[in-house]
Amino acid sequence: MRWLIGITHLKNEHIDFLSLIGMNLTINSRLVIPAKELKWRFSRGSGPGGQSVNKTSCRVELVFDIKHSSAMGPFHKQRLLEKLKSRCVNGCLNIVVAEERSQYQNRQLALARLADLLQEGLKPPPKPRKTTKPTRASQKRRTTAKKHRSALKQKRQSKPSTED
Repeated sequence: MRWLIGITHLKNEHIDFLSLIGMNLTINSRLVIPAKELKWRFSRGSGPGGQSVNKTSCRVELVFDIKHSSAMGPFHKQRLLEKLKSRCVNGCLNIVVAEERSQYQNRQLALARLADLLQEGLKPPPKPRKTTKPTRASQKRRTTAKKHRSALKQKRQSKPSTED
């Protein structure tokens, strides 16, 4: 899934294109994260870039505050905080991307990762397995297989008699 993300330079500041035109990040049909809840930080990345790596701020850090989000209810917040507790710091989900040379591509990757993490985190847990009793036929098959295996091993253990 691709999102149209762009940046514009206004008085030498990076302004998020999403917040300018009011676009929101859609996770699923019921959950839409407002652009104002996404906080961006930019820095110089250590990845590919050649000579321009020390001049451009292509490393992107996306911070989403799960605890104080107005987009979801307390049940969803709790589920996300439980499932993503290893990735959260003080209730904030941090995503850092510095894989591409351009900030634009890194921002797209960060948004895609955030959407994927939130979709995975909001999935309901799988239904617990219903314990069942083995059928009589399966029990019989198991015991006959065990008897057959036991007889095979008994044959191997028999030593030839000295009388022959």
